[in-house]
Amino acid sequence: MWSISDQLGIATRSPAELVTTLKSDSRRTVIVLPDLHDDTAVDLVGDLAALPHLKLIVESRTGSAAHHRLTGSGCAELDLDLEQWRDQARFTDWQVSLPAPRRSATVIDHSTMDLADPETVCNADPWLVTAAFEGDHHQHGGLRNAWARAGQSLLRDQSPGSRALSLLSVLGDGADPRTAPALTQIAASEPWQVAWSRVRGDVTPPWPGPVTTMTKAHGRLADAVLIADHTGTIRAINTGDATARGRLPQTETQPTSMSLTQDGTLLMLDGSGRVRMDNTWTARARPAGLADLLEDIPTAGDRLMSALRDHTGTAIAWGTGHDTGLVALGDTSGTVHTAGDVTSSAKLHNGPVRDLTVLRLPLDEETSAPIVYSGGADGTVRAWAPGHPAMPEPVMARNCPVVSMDAALSPDGPVLAVAWTDGTVTWMACNTGEELRFRPGPPVRAIAMTAPDRLVIGMDEAVICMKVRTPAARGDATTP
Repeated sequence: MWSISDQLGIATRSPAELVTTLKSDSRRTVIVLPDLHDDTAVDLVGDLAALPHLKLIVESRTGSAAHHRLTGSGCAELDLDLEQWRDQARFTDWQVSLPAPRRSATVIDHSTMDLADPETVCNADPWLVTAAFEGDHHQHGGLRNAWARAGQSLLRDQSPGSRALSLLSVLGDGADPRTAPALTQIAASEPWQVAWSRVRGDVTPPWPGPVTTMTKAHGRLADAVLIADHTGTIRAINTGDATARGRLPQTETQPTSMSLTQDGTLLMLDGSGRVRMDNTWTARARPAGLADLLEDIPTAGDRLMSALRDHTGTAIAWGTGHDTGLVALGDTSGTVHTAGDVTSSAKLHNGPVRDLTVLRLPLDEETSAPIVYSGGADGTVRAWAPGHPAMPEPVMARNCPVVSMDAALSPDGPVLAVAWTDGTVTWMACNTGEELRFRPGPPVRAIAMTAPDRLVIGMDEAVICMKVRTPAARGDATTP
């Protein structure tokens, strides 16, 4: 399952999630499953075969569980036991040309592998570790649960330190207290550090819940991020340790994208793409005397809502400005519209806009200008200064869609963070082109940059904060 997901550029945690994801994936795909002789993946074979836009080629022995499942289901069958499908002379020549079978010098016995030892688990063949955990239901200091959460990432060709980092990010506070320090030591040379991690089941502090979308906060909620779950409940958590900061009760709006303005106005997109507004956290100065009774002064959020009321979108983002600030709204056509300080539009993607972020860049000591960074389903991230043509070349491009993105301004220029459908998170310093990648394992639903070197990552069963260690911070920067 994890291997199939990797090749398709998606991240999934279970066979059911793989099938659900592929149902909504319009790509016409051929999946080949060789050597499928036992019954471990029979249900998956049946579910994949039922998807009309997917072609499935399965190699199995006559009479095996997979063969029984597919026989009579309308699938075409090529039985190589029948002579009509085989050139006997060529088959004999092929058999003669095969080298003599070699017996493996080492036979690995899963029972001898110490699955509670982080050093062993991070250095061993990940496929063998996966098989060992599947046949052993002990928790092994919390490593078994962490391996199940991060599994798709762990099977990649990578260093033991990278594998330890992924395990550490989803370990959970119920693990053996010796496990996290051991993993931290193995991952010490990695360019990322786990600042904190909250996993389903954690109690100190509790896991804040699943994440569908996220945004960083301002004003009264400074040093917090807002996370929305699948029920529409929005929670504010502290960026330093994920402790609870506040909560909006469940409303009729289940946000698909949201952004908080400087005065605390929350702009959201509902399931139909309409812009909604919530003023619960708005810090609004009240006029004095009779003006309090007679005047109804619109807020910056009110003015933005007036400009956006007739639009629908797929992503929304707000950035600071001179007056109301600037709000960007992306749509299904790949076009981004702006309102507020600058009213403009530009087509940036072939396909829907998946996420947006707005950053105000200084031009000199006195002036600055807003830049919109847009991530699309076409796998590109583009930069655009509203009122001007978009940059012709993408800032980033990969062969999988963007899920979420954010930006921050560092002393060395803008910094971008982008999450992709394959579960990878990319951090990039725009002025130098330096890129760092981290892959926790589960599908990433949303990200928020709380500082140029800090990134909160939201998933279905975990919320983690990662700290980026640049080459200069790691002490391995080189000088000419």
